[in-house]
Amino acid sequence: MNKQILRLAVPFVISNITVPLVGMIDLALLGHIKATNIEDYIGAIALGGMIFNIIYWGFGFLRMGTSGFTAQAFGKADEKESILILGRAMTVALAGSILILALQHPIVWLSFIIIDGSPAVEKFAREYFLIRVYAAPATITLYAFFGWFLGMQNALYPMIITVLINLLNTGFNYIFIYELGMRHDGVALGTVLAQYSGLILAVILFAKKYTSLIKKWEYKAMIRLAALKEFFMVNRDIVIRTLLLVFAFSFFTNQSAGISDEVLAVNTILLQYLFIFSYFIDGFANAAEALVGKYVGANDKKLLKRSIGMLFLWGFFISMAFTLVYFISGENLLTILTSDPGVIEKAAPYLFWVGLVPFITFAAFIWDGVFIGATSTAPMRNTLIIATLFIFLPAYYLLIGPMGNHGLWLAMMLFMFTRGFILSLFAPKYVINKI
Repeated sequence: MNKQILRLAVPFVISNITVPLVGMIDLALLGHIKATNIEDYIGAIALGGMIFNIIYWGFGFLRMGTSGFTAQAFGKADEKESILILGRAMTVALAGSILILALQHPIVWLSFIIIDGSPAVEKFAREYFLIRVYAAPATITLYAFFGWFLGMQNALYPMIITVLINLLNTGFNYIFIYELGMRHDGVALGTVLAQYSGLILAVILFAKKYTSLIKKWEYKAMIRLAALKEFFMVNRDIVIRTLLLVFAFSFFTNQSAGISDEVLAVNTILLQYLFIFSYFIDGFANAAEALVGKYVGANDKKLLKRSIGMLFLWGFFISMAFTLVYFISGENLLTILTSDPGVIEKAAPYLFWVGLVPFITFAAFIWDGVFIGATSTAPMRNTLIIATLFIFLPAYYLLIGPMGNHGLWLAMMLFMFTRGFILSLFAPKYVINKI
């Protein structure tokens, strides 16, 4: 079982960890330029990135729903259904991409009615958005490909594609910022070029290994009403769950901006610690999607329970390792992200919260993968409703006055802990006893 977990998890750990590393490199590239308004550039990337988080995380159901359905079809050895699932996901990706491009100006207009930032930060963030938005078709289509590859128990292809995208993204950003003198606009353009490069590679890899499945594809079967209904019901729950998750992190960023541009810059940098851990542990959550889906599809309760137990054991030890590193070396890591002594000084008092992140959050990540693999998404939706509306928001409004930015971080920690705790209560009924 450990070999199966690592065969799926390690490639995703490698690919996932490159994502926050590229975000850190983007911040570091901007953080080390010689400019008096460095905080404006960092804030612009944070706010612009927040808009794309809302959009792309909203489409995250394409990866998660596709992986669960595909893994169950794989467990049943149903190749025809596997390729039909990819067809349904691609259709949704195409429609969503067209919609985003058509509504790009209303989206950015509405976003900056809601988002609170200084005029300079908003100006740069708007420019960043209107360039990066043209990467949307590639990004959303890759979600469908990644989910499908994972469901087919193939973690290698997403790793190859993601590593290529992030290497190109870093290279493009360096050229645009340091060779061509661009700033936030260079970061956006680098993302666009890298995403389309990744999409081209995904098509090539699919054609290399899975061309034989195309002959099993049928249009009428793809649009079969019962299958479409199940596909959209599961994905509806994932969308609601994801939008609530995006809301929580967007609220965190927006409230940071409301305190001051300095706090926005500090919290943006400190969130990179959370993202590093989350993308690392998500490799094991991705393994959970594939394995749980396969064993649910094969109707094997014994291996289902064993896989979940082993995944949580891995998650616990990984979280302990990250907690030790963050508490021991957290301040040293700050100097990698920025050379601005003012930002470093202001961030230091909040490193305590960063140290708590791994231990508090690992259960939520692992359970997400388990529930997605079982396509038991209603409990995930309900958990986020409770954690967001009844824990995170009340905690923020109670704590922000007496504790300031510390209160904002404590509210986030309570939010993440609640997710893992409630899903633990739901698991016996909605995962184990699904077989």
